[in-house]
Amino acid sequence: MSFKESRIPEEASLREFIVSAELYVPSTAALGLRKPAVSRRKANRKELRKSVEDVPKKIKEKSSWISLTRSPPGSVQWRPATCKILDEDDHCLLNIYLDETILYQTVYLHMLNHTDIRYADPSSFLRKNCIGISSAGRQRWSSGLGSEQIYLHFGDTDVCNTWLVLLRSYARAEIYGQPCVPSDGGLYRMWRQVELTVLQARNLGHQKPFVDASASSLTLGEDSRMESDPVDLDVFCEIQINDNVCGRTTVIKGIGSPDWHENFLFADLPPFEALEVLLWKEKRLVKPTLLGSIRIALANFRRSEDVEGWFPVIQSSGFLAGIQVGEIRMKLKVHEEIILPHSSYSGMLAVLHSRNVLEWMGDFERKLQLRTLSEQLVFIAIAKGVLVEHITEYADREVDGTPSSHSTLFRGNTIFTKTMELAMAFYGRAFLEASIGRIIRQICSEKITIEVDPNRSGKSSKDVERGVELLVEWCQTLWDSIYAHRGDCPHEMRKLFEHIRKLVETRYKKKDGRDTQNKELPWQSVSAFCFLRFIVPAILHPHLFGLTPGLPSTTVQRSLTLIAKVIQSLANLNVTVRKEEYMRGVKNFLRQNLPAMMDYILVVSTPIHDTYSPHSGHPAFSHQRLKVVNSLHQRGPTIPVLEREAVPLLPHVLDIPRHLACVSSSLMRSARLVGSKANPVEKDHLSDLCSRCFEVEEIALRRVSQLATVESHPAAPRWDVPRPRLLDKTRHSPPSPTSPVGRMHPQSFRPSTAPSPSDQLLPTSSHPLPDSFSPPNPSRGDLAVLRRGSVPETSSCESSTFPEDRVSRTLSRPRFLRPKSVSADSISTSTSISAEPHAPSPSVHLLRNPDAASAAAFDESGKKTKGIFNGLLIRR
Repeated sequence: MSFKESRIPEEASLREFIVSAELYVPSTAALGLRKPAVSRRKANRKELRKSVEDVPKKIKEKSSWISLTRSPPGSVQWRPATCKILDEDDHCLLNIYLDETILYQTVYLHMLNHTDIRYADPSSFLRKNCIGISSAGRQRWSSGLGSEQIYLHFGDTDVCNTWLVLLRSYARAEIYGQPCVPSDGGLYRMWRQVELTVLQARNLGHQKPFVDASASSLTLGEDSRMESDPVDLDVFCEIQINDNVCGRTTVIKGIGSPDWHENFLFADLPPFEALEVLLWKEKRLVKPTLLGSIRIALANFRRSEDVEGWFPVIQSSGFLAGIQVGEIRMKLKVHEEIILPHSSYSGMLAVLHSRNVLEWMGDFERKLQLRTLSEQLVFIAIAKGVLVEHITEYADREVDGTPSSHSTLFRGNTIFTKTMELAMAFYGRAFLEASIGRIIRQICSEKITIEVDPNRSGKSSKDVERGVELLVEWCQTLWDSIYAHRGDCPHEMRKLFEHIRKLVETRYKKKDGRDTQNKELPWQSVSAFCFLRFIVPAILHPHLFGLTPGLPSTTVQRSLTLIAKVIQSLANLNVTVRKEEYMRGVKNFLRQNLPAMMDYILVVSTPIHDTYSPHSGHPAFSHQRLKVVNSLHQRGPTIPVLEREAVPLLPHVLDIPRHLACVSSSLMRSARLVGSKANPVEKDHLSDLCSRCFEVEEIALRRVSQLATVESHPAAPRWDVPRPRLLDKTRHSPPSPTSPVGRMHPQSFRPSTAPSPSDQLLPTSSHPLPDSFSPPNPSRGDLAVLRRGSVPETSSCESSTFPEDRVSRTLSRPRFLRPKSVSADSISTSTSISAEPHAPSPSVHLLRNPDAASAAAFDESGKKTKGIFNGLLIRR
């Protein structure tokens, strides 16, 4: 949903925003704060007993060491807070109050970067809907001495998303080449993301000298694979990016080969330095001790490729420095993309919108073997508002109505079923949490053990019967929670389920109106998605759906499996189970709850009328969000294009140019891998889309080249105009810990893309691309090998000037955009021109081919910019 939404009348209040949240207060800072007032009136015994009974029992979560601070027992680290944003034209303040009166922090939002305001990973505090704000020095005022990161926890996802967008709208995007294209506000912006999966560990606690196997931790010899005697340890991992704590795994027993299988997603990151995984040993009532760490340099890591392997855990300090103390198996994927203005993707977007999004997914999988773009295409369709329409249209083709297909209807993994899973996961997160989240966490925290198979348990029949009773008890508890929240099913899912139910009813009826083989098939078709592909998988694997912080134990996993089987039997409308006498309780449960299941399916497959009216109470029309949208509407004309597009769209926090950039780069990468064949093939939709992506790559290369040319001539005309003095006061402020300029290295800090195996060798494929995929001219042939997500490593003198038109445009701007006191363009200015030049890469020699159209750019006067193509172009 874009900014073109219904508005509510707001005037002066648009410049002030207030929200209630919870603030994480480190124990060191809490000591100097006034404690909340406590009533001195003595309560009688009846009131005290009643108050104790009214307090719900807290669910015990798995222990986790918060390395920011360890507070004494009983201390409260999360305190109620009031956040107030004050928009004052030339600057913007975020005031954070405790107990409504104590001013705890003041953050100068106009001095922060977008990468300083990010979602906090739920593993950090075992809480969702948290935002972390990094600031330092003159970027904030604090009532205490600490300079820790600020963490805010919001009541629900909608409020959290709204405030993330609002905070970022006042911060600075990482835009490069701001003086070059004043109309767009720059040449391009950057986006980075790290996907990390911590899988398992082995040989933890066993010390041995570290041997670098050909400088790669992914190539292991036979000795490194040998298992040693197990050591009893309680361990967890702490993930740091650029020396900032980003997430933690749960605490597990380190005996043998412990499994985590925990996923982490760190988006909107600043320029990469290193990712470090610290392995800690935890003991009760004792501060954890560091066993070792894994440090991975991200600057030269492969981009957009899954890298999985065993990484050695090395001690880096003390007299045991350099000793290996175990290995951790991890999967890592690093993304880094150049994002152009939205207008640059207009041709590509027009081709995408010309077909059903599910048809594109099918072409990507069959012809290009691309199975990772489905999510990006779904986001684009959601922003366009056509996803539900496209899925229902494609469903009409999926259901053929033949008698032989009714038993396998929606059971296979097709493009349709995969897209339905993505849509349910996107729209139904809050619905899933409300339905089963609390019960699943209770089962895991109380370590409920259920077993009904005498062959597994080896116990007597009475013990098995007690296990069945316990199974029925928890199935009833879980089903009661699911049924109670049937009304919370999102409108989008209701429309999809309704279409599927009515479609099956129509296609599987005979002309005389009688049912063909199964009158319950329309209801089962709905449960095939709602339960088989959504609720039941979340019961089986709650950690994959964000319901629990980590992998359940083996006994709890067995309990969840039994519960999931019973719930799935109920969803299948099947009351026949095993014939064993001890399973009678399960039969009774299914028979008693069958009418409720029919009612549940009917409710979730019946849309609510006028659900998107402003008076419906739908989150999309909350007062808070409408106020923010109206404010963005008013400020929009004063904000340059790139900076305006860097603010995500509410309510789903979507960045359309970023999704298009990811699709374009993935298509180009896949096209280079598959290659083109000599056999002529008729031009189709996919080849047309690839041609549009080539055009996007050309624009990206031109803009990167333009930035390198400008930076190599700092004394060019019209660059000697000073910055406006009024807005220059933030220029010398210390950067934030995570800002692009805050962690400078001696070498140039431009992000670069490391070569990947596909850059060195282009394998043949059994699915040839049509000839239209190949570039029509030599110039495009060179651009076909453009490495997306790369920025040149250039050197230039430090300059603090802007073009005259940029200055005049800034001074005449109504409100609220300020020239960047510390822009992303200044990142490369710390390197001296006299720095030793890099050795030319093979891609430079490729460009020197006289047959290439772009080779003319490499004359004697332009040799200073030849480093731009290092990492951008590769040998085909």
